Amino acid sequence: MSAEAAKHARQLLLKEYRGVLSTHSKAMAGFPFGSAVPYCLSEEGWPLTLISRIAQHTKNLQADPRCSLLVAERGAKDVQATGRLTVLAEARMLTDAPTVDAAAERYYRYFPESRDYHRVHDFDFWVLQPVRWRYIGGFGAIHWLDDVALANPFARAGGDEGGMLDHMNNDHAAAIAHYLERAGLPPAPDASMVGIDSEGFHLRMGQAIHWLAFPGACANPGAVRKALVAMARS
Repeated sequence: MSAEAAKHARQLLLKEYRGVLSTHSKAMAGFPFGSAVPYCLSEEGWPLTLISRIAQHTKNLQADPRCSLLVAERGAKDVQATGRLTVLAEARMLTDAPTVDAAAERYYRYFPESRDYHRVHDFDFWVLQPVRWRYIGGFGAIHWLDDVALANPFARAGGDEGGMLDHMNNDHAAAIAHYLERAGLPPAPDASMVGIDSEGFHLRMGQAIHWLAFPGACANPGAVRKALVAMARS
């Protein structure tokens, strides 16, 4: 049961790309401070976000890195009957230049508009290193989980995520259009594939992002290719 719950929790984290980051208030000691933030997942499968140095939650994290990220299923009519996930974590600001560059390349694919204000203003990338997870899949489906994150084999050094994305976006626009149709999403001429992991892929249309699952887990680029071809033909 816990393995199945962890899979559902991870897929919720993949499907959503915004949540409420709660930190320990520095200005109001003892009170939690919540703020809405966008995120994508790092190569470790951890939430990665970009926040301003003057933001209140940055000051809070600098004083106490313990935090949580609440992610809830979008468009839910009954919040208590749908999935939500709380990631208890320790936040770490990325400072090593190669690590920052890799995070920026990844984050900009998901949120290209962030490139401008990152360049003009003082923003830093932060990764939330999970300590424990609280997943609620609906009424009665409540779990404390220790292992949810799954490292992305294609995002790590030597992985081929970038090459696979370029190939799909440059040569397979018709397949991407079919994936949208297959998922019941409206047509989007500007749709592009922005992320691939072992369990699925992300499509970006305007400012919306949708994660679609593969038929089965993919351990290498060859398996990804077979899964994408199968989905394009279904």
